[in-house]
Amino acid sequence: MEKKDPHQSTEMRATDLKAMVENHSFSEGKDIDLGRILEVETTPRIERKVLWKIDWIMIPLMGLCYMLQYMDKLALSQTALFNIRADLGLHGMQYSWASAIFYFGYLVWSWPTAYMIVRFPIGKYLSISVFLWGGILMCHAACKNFGGLMAARFFLGVGEAAIAPGFALITGMFYKREEQPLRQAAWFIGNCVANTVGGIVGYGIGHIDRTSLSSWQLIFLILGAVTSGYAVIMFFFLPDSPANAIFLKKHERAIALQRTLANKTGILDAGKFQKSHVWLALKDPQAWLLVVYTFCVNLCNGGITTFSVILVEGFGYSTFKVLLISMPSGAAQLIFLLLTSTFATFFRSFRIIMMIVNCLVAMVGYLLIYKLDEDARVAKMAGLCLGAVFAANIPLSLSLITSNVAGMTKKSVVSAMLFIAYCVGNIVGPQFYLASEEPIYQTGIRSAISGLALGIIALLSLYTYYTRENRRRDRIYGSPDALTVDQELQFELLNVTDKENESFRYLL
Repeated sequence: MEKKDPHQSTEMRATDLKAMVENHSFSEGKDIDLGRILEVETTPRIERKVLWKIDWIMIPLMGLCYMLQYMDKLALSQTALFNIRADLGLHGMQYSWASAIFYFGYLVWSWPTAYMIVRFPIGKYLSISVFLWGGILMCHAACKNFGGLMAARFFLGVGEAAIAPGFALITGMFYKREEQPLRQAAWFIGNCVANTVGGIVGYGIGHIDRTSLSSWQLIFLILGAVTSGYAVIMFFFLPDSPANAIFLKKHERAIALQRTLANKTGILDAGKFQKSHVWLALKDPQAWLLVVYTFCVNLCNGGITTFSVILVEGFGYSTFKVLLISMPSGAAQLIFLLLTSTFATFFRSFRIIMMIVNCLVAMVGYLLIYKLDEDARVAKMAGLCLGAVFAANIPLSLSLITSNVAGMTKKSVVSAMLFIAYCVGNIVGPQFYLASEEPIYQTGIRSAISGLALGIIALLSLYTYYTRENRRRDRIYGSPDALTVDQELQFELLNVTDKENESFRYLL
C-alpha cells in the first residue's frame, strides 16, 4: 500500500498562520495570540522554569481541592459511626440508596458538564461547582429523614460532576503527553491524603461534646464550610488555560502554550463545541473499552467507599478505632499511586500494564477479606488496605484520555462517557451489600472481586486495540516524524481529532 505523507495536509507557513490569527476569532479576548506563540524564543532552561512554576501552583491547587472533595464524599461513611442511621430512621437498604443517589446526581449532570467545560471558562466553572458542593454538604446537617438525605445527596452528586473531568482537561492543557501520568497522579494524591486526614478529622469532630448538634451534623457543617471557603481561593487562582494563568508572566504564558502544542489534543479550541466530534467519540472503540473498565471497577468502589467503616467495625474494632485504623488504606493507595505513575511516566508503554497491576493487588486484598476466618482481623484489615489500591488507576485512566483523545470537544465527551460509567458502577455496587449480611457483606465482596477481574479483561483488550491501531498506522503512513510548530498549530486551529490526524499514535 502506498504511504501517505503525514504532513501533506498540514503544510502552512508561520506567516500564513499569523494572517489567520489577525482575522480569526481565536485571538479574540486573549492576551496572547498565535503569532506571539510562533515568535516566542525559548530554551530548555526557560521551559523547565515555566514547568516548575506550573507544578508548584497548579498541582497543590488541584490536589487540595480533590482532597476536600473526597473527604466530603467519605463523610456519609463516617457519620454511619455517629448514629446518622438511627437519627434519620434509616432501615433496610435505605443507607445503600443514600449512597447510590449521589451518583444519580453525578450521572444527570455529566452530559451538561461535558458541554459547559468546553463552552465556559473552565477554571471559573469548576470553582463555582466546588462552592456549591460545599454549601450542599452543609445542608446535610439539616436533614430530618430519609427523603431529605436523598435530596441532599443527589445535589451533592451534581456539584461533584465537573471536578475530576475538569482537572483532567486542565492537566492536558498545561502538560505534555509524557508528563501527564505523574501530574494526574500528583493532584490525585489528595484522594489518598483524604483517607488519612479524614480519619483524623472525623476522630477529632467525634470528640466535640459541648454542642447541641450531633457529631454527624458537625462533620457535614465543618467539612462543607471549609470546602466552600477553598472555592473562593480557586476562583481567583485556577486558570482557564495557560493563556490567562495569572501566576505566569506574559512571555511565560506563550511558552506554556507552545510547549504543549505537540500534544495535538485541542488546547486552543476552548469555547467551541464541535457537534461532529460527539459522534466521533461515541463510535470510538477506545472510549467504549474505557467505559467497560470504569463500570466494572466501580462495582468495587461504590460499595467499599460506603461500607468500609461498617466492614472494619465488623472485624471487631471499636467506633473511634475504626476511624484511625482505616487511615493506612490511604497510605497503601499513595504508595502504589507513586510507584505505578512514576513507572508509567518514565516507561512509555506501561500505563495500562500498571493499571492491571493495581487491579491485581486489589483483588488479592479482597480475597483475603473473603477467604480468611473472622478471628484473622489484622490480616483482613491488611486486605482492606490493599483493596483500596485500585483507586490509584484513576489518574492513569484520565491520562489515557488526555493523551490519546484529541480535540477538546471529543475529549470532554469521552470524559463524560467515563464518568457516566463511573456513576452507574457506583450506583450498582452498593446494591450487592445486603442489609441481611451486615457486617460481613459476602455478596458485596464477591461483586468487588468480579468487577476487578472484568476490569482487567477490558484493560487487556484496550492494550491490544492501541497496539494494533498503532501498527496499522505505521503500515499506512510510516513512522511519524516530529511536526513543525506550524503544523502543530494548524492541528490546533482545525481542532483535529486523533482519528483525523494520521501522525497521531496512541500511548499505552
